Amino acid sequence: MKKIILLLSFFLMSNAFAQKVPTVLKTTFSKEALAQKIMDKDGKTTTISKILAKHKGKILVLDLWASWCRDCLNAMPKAKELEEKNPNVDFVFLSLDRNFEGWKKGMEKHNMQDKENYWFNEGWKNNFNNYIDLNWIPRYLVINQKSDIAKYYAIVPDDPEIQKTIDELSK
Repeated sequence: MKKIILLLSFFLMSNAFAQKVPTVLKTTFSKEALAQKIMDKDGKTTTISKILAKHKGKILVLDLWASWCRDCLNAMPKAKELEEKNPNVDFVFLSLDRNFEGWKKGMEKHNMQDKENYWFNEGWKNNFNNYIDLNWIPRYLVINQKSDIAKYYAIVPDDPEIQKTIDELSK
């Protein structure tokens, strides 16, 4: 009887804390999400809109991560493979580290200083993350050449839908 209760409890707890795929897969960003302020490595503030404008005309992968996130760190080798396999795709890394110094140390530790990195200085709960229904990191979005969302939800860099989306956009 104890085993049954234990198994039932485990099942209920694992379902309660599992990430849920959003029911609506968005294809554009809201004005509020685009206006979200984010900080670069030099401490200068920019917006999601300006980052997307910088990459307009190119396929872009947004990689949301944090240096304290074990799943993010475990995904880094596959994320690097995705980058190497797609040299004509731009990659932007959006950090959810808890503070600026922790983020900078994380970039150094994981050899990410030469990549395009930004930090959500407002923390996890902000207009951009709320709009994209962020419930887990790492999280990957593929943005098309018009700055619209082509792949809304992926939590591993080797999700075959990421590469399929990139391949379709590259035609």
